[in-house]
Amino acid sequence: MSTSVTASEARRNFAATIQAAQRGAVIVERRGEPQAIVLSPAEYERLMDAAEELEDISAFDAAMAEEGPNIPWEQVKVDLGW
Repeated sequence: MSTSVTASEARRNFAATIQAAQRGAVIVERRGEPQAIVLSPAEYERLMDAAEELEDISAFDAAMAEEGPNIPWEQVKVDLGW
């Protein structure tokens, strides 16, 4: 659940804004337009982990779509010195 505050409210009540961010995102608005979002460190980490996971999935999909010869696993192990 997110809440919205004006930029002046966030500035005036910064401690309360940080406290509210522990429960959910706080959208800071100026003239009715979103300008920033305050998140808890845990939520930020969760979002960064999810973004990294999506990048990994995208890279895997791109690699699988590449044309070219397949290299047998046994050859890969030899090439890596395993």
